[in-house]
Amino acid sequence: MTMNHSATLRKPAEGRTIAVVGDVYRFLATGEETRGKYAMWEAIVPPGGGPPPHIHSREEESFYILEGEITFHVGDERIVATPGTFANMPVGSLHSFKNETDKTARMILSVAPAGLEQMFFEVGVPLKAGSAEALPPTKQEIEKLLAVAPNYGIEIKLPKS
Repeated sequence: MTMNHSATLRKPAEGRTIAVVGDVYRFLATGEETRGKYAMWEAIVPPGGGPPPHIHSREEESFYILEGEITFHVGDERIVATPGTFANMPVGSLHSFKNETDKTARMILSVAPAGLEQMFFEVGVPLKAGSAEALPPTKQEIEKLLAVAPNYGIEIKLPKS
């Protein structure tokens, strides 16, 4: 068997790092590096961080908790995930996650196929590689994410006011 692309290796402080609406993402593998098969990144989620309920129309999304605690909402179900917990959200599932604690959480996310990482690159704020400091989201960042998400097959379900 021959390799059809080169291996990817990221050391702890390496990888494109961006802030997206309050969370920090360090990209470990992008679709460009995996021939579109998957993308993977580390997420640093500060207290109160995490996206609103949303649905992916293109990719499965998986999570592996490394540190802290993340609360997932999948449909009407609430699941508190601690280190070592794995969760997979199938295409079409309504889900969200939030750090409901007072300590920062860290997890690995992956999507298959790749492509969603491009949305984060489009809306995120570049940070120094390996940075873990989250920036509070601005109204403009939130509005940009809401405007761009449908282009990537993401339907964001904001609470009705």
